[in-house]
Amino acid sequence: MRCLTLAVELKKQGAKVCFVSRNLPTHLSNLLDEKGMEYVPLVEDAIQESIDELAHASWLATSQAQDAQATIQALADQSWDWLVVDHYALDQRWEKLVRVSAKQIMVVDDLADRYHDCDVLLDQNYYKDMKTRYIGKVPEHCQLLLGPRYALLREEFRRLHDQVKPRTGQVKKILVFFGGVDADNYTSLAIQALAELKVSAHVDVVIGAQHPNCEQIQKSCVTYGYSCHVQTSRMAELMADADFAIGAGGSASWERCCLGLPALLVAIADNQIDIAKELNSIGSCIYIGKKEGGDLLSLYRAISQLLRESDLIREISQNAFLLVDGLGVTRVCREMY
Repeated sequence: MRCLTLAVELKKQGAKVCFVSRNLPTHLSNLLDEKGMEYVPLVEDAIQESIDELAHASWLATSQAQDAQATIQALADQSWDWLVVDHYALDQRWEKLVRVSAKQIMVVDDLADRYHDCDVLLDQNYYKDMKTRYIGKVPEHCQLLLGPRYALLREEFRRLHDQVKPRTGQVKKILVFFGGVDADNYTSLAIQALAELKVSAHVDVVIGAQHPNCEQIQKSCVTYGYSCHVQTSRMAELMADADFAIGAGGSASWERCCLGLPALLVAIADNQIDIAKELNSIGSCIYIGKKEGGDLLSLYRAISQLLRESDLIREISQNAFLLVDGLGVTRVCREMY
């Protein structure tokens, strides 16, 4: 979604944009069609070389060399000013090969666990060491765009940032959102915890169309009188209306911060842990850890305690609101033009 946000803004400014991807889910390719984006799917190749040592190498479903050649072929009919790459299984080996297809390369990363051959590196996340974490991992000429100042948020978040105010601490509306897939089904745990707490607040639950427990969650929401939103286009509006959120770390953290929405976070993937910890350390969320398979008791206790602390909720909202202004995609585009 962060690449689509960037692409939409670039297209507004007159750029021609093309997406290249392998095994893109149907609902995402449909979304590209809705946005009028050109899309070239990469064909499935039998792996001829061993998968490399990168932690997320298996996500590529082929070797970097094969993927690079397929990408070059997909882009061979035109000359491209920029190639934007956002994939944890790609590093400098892939980037060196695809340089023949574009004048400049921008890498979107947040792991800082591999070397890149790029002209610009964008890491929109907050880290205390963000000024040093890429030292020795990018060329000397590489321009670093670091921190939530460059968070790639859709236009509606920037617009609503100018309209909302930090929360007062009173909780009348609660938003539950653990990402589109939520494999460990934290959504159901949060629903159960809120039901057992008998909260008087209105509860909005957001899930993706691909959620493996979609039908069961919808039934639970009917049982408890909660509103369930499946693959909604109203995410910014729901965040702006909520007084408190329960959810996962990751890119949604910057959307919540932009709208001053205080949140109780669980990391549902390893790459979310550091982000959630850093936000917790500066008082912009409450992070309760990463627990494989879910932990109802911990979630119940954390929600119960936080809902009793209106001053803390107000403080978290104020800190979060000051961290992200929603203008990140505009700043990134300026660096590209």
